[in-house]
Amino acid sequence: MFGYVTASMRELTKEQQRRYGAVYCGICRRIREQSGQLARLGLSYDMAFLAVLLMSLYEPEELGGKNSCALHPITRRDWIDNDFVRYAADMNVALAYYNCLDDWQDDGKRSAKWLAESYKKHLPDIEDRWPRQCQTICSSIAALSELEKTGCPNPDEPAGVFGTLMGELFVVREDLWSDTLRKMGNALGRFIYLLDAELDYDKDQSKGKYNPFLAKGEAKDWTRWEDYLVLTMGRCTAEFEKLPLVQDKALLDNILYSGVWVNYRRKRKEEERHD
Repeated sequence: MFGYVTASMRELTKEQQRRYGAVYCGICRRIREQSGQLARLGLSYDMAFLAVLLMSLYEPEELGGKNSCALHPITRRDWIDNDFVRYAADMNVALAYYNCLDDWQDDGKRSAKWLAESYKKHLPDIEDRWPRQCQTICSSIAALSELEKTGCPNPDEPAGVFGTLMGELFVVREDLWSDTLRKMGNALGRFIYLLDAELDYDKDQSKGKYNPFLAKGEAKDWTRWEDYLVLTMGRCTAEFEKLPLVQDKALLDNILYSGVWVNYRRKRKEEERHD
């Protein structure tokens, strides 16, 4: 359910690409430091977006450098480190754990079970640092599981649960901007859930798995479904525009106004080729 909130790289300047890559590498580096090498396998660009958003809003002091690593042993890459990069690294590991657990329970993937077990041992430390966020992740995943078991026919219900999860992740500090961030994250979470359900429609149908659109009895209709996504993303960007962002605003604009749609339409074409 992750990996959709990414930039349209060809529309970024070289400097924006460097900055985006440095945040991504910074999160990867922090995951290694905080949760070990294996945890880096769950790295997602979704959390890079969150880190850039929070950095733009709060403008923390940054550390940086250029290093090679086990994944890129030859080419030295820029990295950035700050409190929000470290936060994004923790949230990435927590989400990766539940994502792997879901893959194991739904599809019986042994590799997912193995990865989930490797992530699990780091969860207590993450929960100590971020109890509110981790509790929301846990309760939201449980609520989603219950809705799936009962075959909930209303897509808005599971989308709303995932929206609640993402909304809490967007709030690091309870301050002047927490309400706006929570609403923005909630709308983005709804968008991600609905997009994932649309793209998985055929696969879920063939495997007899829960999908809110199948449970509702909807036939596949990309045009109608895209209208749902446009409305939901509109709510997300309405909150986004309330934030006083200057640093990296163009990069964030690229992700929300272009990147998510480029990614969606590319994946949709892939699905249509399989029809």
